[in-house]
Amino acid sequence: MTADLVDGGARSADAPPAHGEAPLTVALAGVLADVLGVPRVDPAADFFADLGADSLLMTRFCARVRKRDDLPSITIKDVYQHPTLAGLVSALEQARSTPLERALAGELAGVLDVAAVPPDADFFADLGADSLLMTRFCARVRKRDDLPSIAIRDVYRHPTIRSLAAAVATAPVEAAAVRTAPAAAPVETPAVPAPAPAPAGPGARTARAGTGAYLLCGALQFLAFLAYVAGIAVVATHGHEWISGATGAVDVYLRAVVFGSGLFLGMSLLPIAVKWLLIGRWRPGRIRIWSLGYLRFWLVKTLVRANPLAFLVNGSPLYALYLRALGARVGPGVAVFGHVVPVCTDLLTIGAGTVIRKDSLLAGYRAVDGWIEIGPVTIGRDVLVGEATVIDIDTVLGDGAQLGHASSLHAGQSVPAGEHWHGSPAEPTAVDYRDLPAARCGRLRRFSYGASQLASTALLYLPLTLAGVDILLAEDPALAGVLTAPELDLASPEFYLDALVVSAVLFGGLVVGGLLLVAALPRLLALGLRPGQVYPLYGVRYSLHRTVNRLTSVKFFPYLFGDSSYIVGYLRWLGWDVSRREQTGSAFGTQVGHETPYLVTVGAGTMVADGLSVMNADFTSTSFRLSPVTIGAHNFLGNRIHYPAQGRTGDDCLLATKAMVPIDGPVREGVGLLGSPSFEIPRSVLRDSRFDSLREPAEFRRRLRAKNRYNRRTIALALLVRWVHVFGLVLLALACAHAYERFGALAVAVEILLATLFTAVYFVLVERTVTRFRRLSPRFCSIYEPYFWWHERYWKLVIPEFDKAFAGTPFKNVVSRALGTGLGRRVFDDGCFLPERTLVTIGDDATLNAGTVIQCHSQEDGGFKSDHTRLGDRVTLGVGAFVHYGVAIGDDAALAPDTFLMKGEEVPAGARWGGNPAQPMEPGARPAPAAPSAPAPVPGTDRTPQLAVSR
Repeated sequence: MTADLVDGGARSADAPPAHGEAPLTVALAGVLADVLGVPRVDPAADFFADLGADSLLMTRFCARVRKRDDLPSITIKDVYQHPTLAGLVSALEQARSTPLERALAGELAGVLDVAAVPPDADFFADLGADSLLMTRFCARVRKRDDLPSIAIRDVYRHPTIRSLAAAVATAPVEAAAVRTAPAAAPVETPAVPAPAPAPAGPGARTARAGTGAYLLCGALQFLAFLAYVAGIAVVATHGHEWISGATGAVDVYLRAVVFGSGLFLGMSLLPIAVKWLLIGRWRPGRIRIWSLGYLRFWLVKTLVRANPLAFLVNGSPLYALYLRALGARVGPGVAVFGHVVPVCTDLLTIGAGTVIRKDSLLAGYRAVDGWIEIGPVTIGRDVLVGEATVIDIDTVLGDGAQLGHASSLHAGQSVPAGEHWHGSPAEPTAVDYRDLPAARCGRLRRFSYGASQLASTALLYLPLTLAGVDILLAEDPALAGVLTAPELDLASPEFYLDALVVSAVLFGGLVVGGLLLVAALPRLLALGLRPGQVYPLYGVRYSLHRTVNRLTSVKFFPYLFGDSSYIVGYLRWLGWDVSRREQTGSAFGTQVGHETPYLVTVGAGTMVADGLSVMNADFTSTSFRLSPVTIGAHNFLGNRIHYPAQGRTGDDCLLATKAMVPIDGPVREGVGLLGSPSFEIPRSVLRDSRFDSLREPAEFRRRLRAKNRYNRRTIALALLVRWVHVFGLVLLALACAHAYERFGALAVAVEILLATLFTAVYFVLVERTVTRFRRLSPRFCSIYEPYFWWHERYWKLVIPEFDKAFAGTPFKNVVSRALGTGLGRRVFDDGCFLPERTLVTIGDDATLNAGTVIQCHSQEDGGFKSDHTRLGDRVTLGVGAFVHYGVAIGDDAALAPDTFLMKGEEVPAGARWGGNPAQPMEPGARPAPAAPSAPAPVPGTDRTPQLAVSR
């Protein structure tokens, strides 16, 4: 994405844009200069008044031009009517241009604020346009019924008016729609029927749940949470009392093993039992959001994903067992590395030998226009699903198929057996994403690995956690005295001093100890792994790799050091090879990931936004291999980039937000890459140079020192904020300990509720205090200006992902409103992330799916810009959709899954857009539901209660 700088200088009425000259202008200027005997001719200069030409010289000029076959014929009349090169060229281009070219040129001239646009001038190299301006151009063209629809992808592929007009004029009307390859039934895999049409007529609009149902659902969800907390409190109380009654450390350990194993087993089986009791088998259909049917859906979804087993089985053979227990049809030898557990598992089929990489979303449901739609996902045998993929309902991947990284399948798409697809939405490709040989990985190896995971959990992790408090109290009489004091005196300074000491020791120990741990132990374990070596899954080497990955992927430290110069030092502390030669002060954001830190190299001067995932490990269903990844120098990587080991980019590249990194073809250098599949765009434009003066060596060093000082204060403030949070939790825990003797389990339950409430209120107050309880305003500045340093502080102190715990409930909206989001009524938020909440406005009954992002800023190289984003009433953002700043989405519009809506876009009311980058799909159509038009039985027990019609 290019920086959005606008040249505010005045221009001559006849002059082309000051950023560059069209090829025809250059050619004519050369001829005229030769005739006049001067080194150069200013295109805006008058032939007679400024250049001193006369009729004889200009006649010679016309004659020379007519002798050249590559130039249009010019008469002396043309010269006198248009006495500047700029005016002459404009007249010539207008004379030979088509009506479509003239119309497009007129719209672009209005966007660029110039008198005329030469048909052969390059939008970026000659006219100095950028992605934001060209997005506005596309939006203006789409508003005209007499012009064909144009997408930003068309603009980059055809970067002149003439080539763009030729491309859209020869294409059919449907060419503007996102290309969705026709479905074809793969061998031995059932084809998915086409989705039914969306409900129409007045009944469809009134079918949404009203405010009463919204409030009732929230109240019942809160009661369900209370019941869960009460159950935890009762079980924890009895377990603690039983363990505390032990005599000696060995007895304490043995009792902790028994209780911990029982607790883990019970909490693991509870979601499975609740799913079968409340739902039975999931069936294709629809559930009205905020209805009683939705309450059951939400309860099962929450328990299934909060299951402690789900945190253990990721990347383990136990994952397949968990999915089978939930009703999924999973073949032998399946390897799933994703962290998000599918919900509607009875409709999920995964064939033998399939591998699904991490950060993939295939939940088996989606939220659309106030409804939960449920449908099948069928994945055949020996399929490869790449990292960061989104698979919608009603989709099929045939046997042996491949879906590349950063790709998506939309509802109704089917990948035939053996074919390779990539992109968003996916399309056929010749790229082979599987270049890793298989290894021997039999049932005994898989069973042994799963059994060792369960054994270590039951015999090591849980007992140490549960027995740790009792052992600590036995070994520290001072702390035991604090907790066993006869009375609680909230006015006593000693009470708060004790809590302060405990929180300081706890928080400080975790920070310092964590920094030492993440650097020392993983390095020792990594000695047993060699890059390039193919290892079988589920062995000692795989265990070493998983331990290294988890220890070096702690999110707290990138959060603490990110957006500052000190993130470079931290990444080098972990093991990254990051150049120190060119410190930028903001080399990496606060979210950065890898498979292993010891095989990552980043060149000098490269800047990376949030969400980088370095894919330096490859997997099959039986093997894995670690490989080095090198990201070149002077690159800029936008948000949510997943960089594979085979990535084909070199130095001086710009990777736009959510761009797919190519793994085939030549190494790209000096270009930008946008979209999925990615295509080349200009690396930068002339407007990017606005802040170059701030990078003069002396001025840059001065500002970098000032930024580092400011960032150090920000890091200290972030530590203080987190310590105060821990201090508050310790106060609540100490108060609970004092009340425990009298109230027992009730004290524990109240402490859990108060800790949850305190966390939400505390971080809301922190975030609003940083902004002085004011709304953010749009900004455009250098990253070396004080405002940007403050904005980085704002990012570091916003509420953590804790608010996602309220996803799918009205309480998520309560938190969003408290944080300043302009939120309408009855918004369904299934886990949307908003970095700048006060710049976002969302209308009534909007539907925000899981994994969506509304980001009201962009940062490229040395520039930062933020602006408002507005979503109208009843807007739907599909799963994994990413919406940029300066965007307006009209009422009843919808974005397909995995869509990237670029900055400055305007989505008309009722439109359906999709793709990366986004463009219109089936203009005017609403997203089609998975259910038939008539009310159908919705997932439930075999009695199939009519959840679809409940209000």
